[in-house]
Amino acid sequence: MTEYERSRTMPALPEHVFDQAANVGQLDTWLPEELHVHPGDLPAVTVHEDRTDEDTSALLRARPDQMRLEWGTREQGGYTGWLQVAGIGSGASEVTVHLSFFDDSHDPGEQAVGQALDTSLERLERQVRLRVDNAAG
Repeated sequence: MTEYERSRTMPALPEHVFDQAANVGQLDTWLPEELHVHPGDLPAVTVHEDRTDEDTSALLRARPDQMRLEWGTREQGGYTGWLQVAGIGSGASEVTVHLSFFDDSHDPGEQAVGQALDTSLERLERQVRLRVDNAAG
């Protein structure tokens, strides 16, 4: 098993960050650009990966009371992950994303995963800022 984790501080209340991250209709705005989530009968979703041109059955669960998203493959058991939002005071939040790969064939490697996590957190922060700025103005 291989695990990866990244965190990022965002200048917004944790509720705002979690609401943006957990919005199933807008996951494509912050997930890696090569992944596309198509909701089914939640928590069931289908994830399309451009790199392999494959669709994978997965589960996506939002736990608003814990400000946590959890996901993973259904049949193959290839990977799981979670996103956790925590308030750190002064209207800011820390977002942590964690991925676990149980099957080496699903693991794109440390450099690719690290870059994808960093980019995804940057994209999520942009979306959060847009939402907060639009609500304020």
